[in-house]
Amino acid sequence: MTETLHWYAETSGGVQTGNCTVTENGGALHLTADLPAGTLKAVRAEMPWTMEADERLFMNGYQTWTYSPELDRNGKLRGTDHIPGFLRKKYAFDRYGDYHFAPYGHQKGQSHGFSYCYFRKGTQFRLVASLDEKSGYTILRYDSGKALLTLERDCTGVEHPGGSFPLLDLFFAEGGETEVFDGWFQAMGIRPRTEKKLAGYSSWYNRYQDITEDTIREDLTGCRSLLCLGDLFQIDDGWEPKVGDWLETDAQKFPHGLKGMVEEIHAAGFQAGLWLAPFVCEKDSALFRQHPDWLLKVDGKPWCCGSNWSSFYALDIDNPAVLDYLRRVFDRVLNDWGFDLVKLDFLYGAAPFGNAHESRAARMYRAMELLRSWCGQKQILGCGVPVMPAFGLVDYCRVSCDVSLDWDDVWYMRLFHRERVSTKQALNNTVFRRQLNGRAYGSDPDVFFLREENCKLTAEQKRTLATVNALLGNVFLTSDMPSHYTDAQRAEYRRLRTLFEHATQVRAEAENDRLSIRYLLDGTPQKICFDLF
Repeated sequence: MTETLHWYAETSGGVQTGNCTVTENGGALHLTADLPAGTLKAVRAEMPWTMEADERLFMNGYQTWTYSPELDRNGKLRGTDHIPGFLRKKYAFDRYGDYHFAPYGHQKGQSHGFSYCYFRKGTQFRLVASLDEKSGYTILRYDSGKALLTLERDCTGVEHPGGSFPLLDLFFAEGGETEVFDGWFQAMGIRPRTEKKLAGYSSWYNRYQDITEDTIREDLTGCRSLLCLGDLFQIDDGWEPKVGDWLETDAQKFPHGLKGMVEEIHAAGFQAGLWLAPFVCEKDSALFRQHPDWLLKVDGKPWCCGSNWSSFYALDIDNPAVLDYLRRVFDRVLNDWGFDLVKLDFLYGAAPFGNAHESRAARMYRAMELLRSWCGQKQILGCGVPVMPAFGLVDYCRVSCDVSLDWDDVWYMRLFHRERVSTKQALNNTVFRRQLNGRAYGSDPDVFFLREENCKLTAEQKRTLATVNALLGNVFLTSDMPSHYTDAQRAEYRRLRTLFEHATQVRAEAENDRLSIRYLLDGTPQKICFDLF
């Protein structure tokens, strides 16, 4: 199918418009225009695009936690407008995602996403994807009632010197899943940093922040009886005095620091991992009190990124003192303490805005490149990060929100933002972002559970979560206490571990409210089915 794409670009110096022809299976489209000098105000294009009644639409959400399901022709995505204003302000619900800069449609059949989307009919895909986001995120909008696909460049406020500007860099492909996604990544020239799978343990989803030297040592002892040599043993949030204060450990919880703990982890034969949120600090931190000039200001006030902890705020990566501090943090964590991997969380805090010199996306890319330079060849597991700026820069990356200790968290959480904690929503993202695994990075679908205590998931829900994670991700972590496992749970772990390590030719198909996953195990074709979530 061939259609005409109409484009519009406006700077404070004037307006340019034009047309070009687009073929759905046309590969790369590099759309540029000579624009007058001035402040960019709008760059967008639109083209007719019919969605058939039996097609499904996927719009990639802004960051890794953002709920990103497949939609039918009448589906829509809900922002935070429905949340009462006093609650939205108190809990900063509109700061976790794109709500402060990307308006949401309110009619059925209206949806939007970032960097890529696809229309799927059975096993056939029509992919529309960005090839380069540094000039600004590509925001894709679809209105099924108007049968219209709109593409926007998120670059408002950037100063353009005049001359050529990349309006849009797009990739169009039609065909089977492997064909279209392989084609997109080949066109971008992006390969994953590693093809190694990563299994292991995280301290978060059982103890949460309530960790100490003794509890970490207890779990390490338990992991010796379950995990394999080379697996990851990750110390999650709770080791630091406050979020933002990374150069020392909490003196009460870890009075001897973490260097000795890393030596114990290595002596057990495991890789050592540590959680940090480098681009934010909480209100109760020493950093927040002592360095107010390090905070990103918007209209003269620090920019709040959310309500976790004592509420937390973005650091200004244009401040050389911030960069020097973070450089010292990573040197201490990786070179002095000796950690092999860092899980870097809440990364969206680096770039809630652009400025006159760079787009929001360019700022996020710069932040990710800084992390890569500070970490060298040590491994990065990214989390809470806009999706495409992490491509090829992190070794592993979350593709979902946090899982919950029940299926869909407490009922009132369903009224909240798209980045909320939810096992159901995490599974959706793992399924519908499965094409990123092994192409952009190793996908982390978050942890699974086998335990009975401190977990409200049913046996079937736990089995679904663990199986989908094993087959569709390259990271396979548990937060259970292995020392509490029964013989049956140990046998189930070994079965799942075999699936994770040895299943090949994995193919997922979602149809008629059922998810089917086909794969080979020891050369034998296998198939499992689940109800869609």
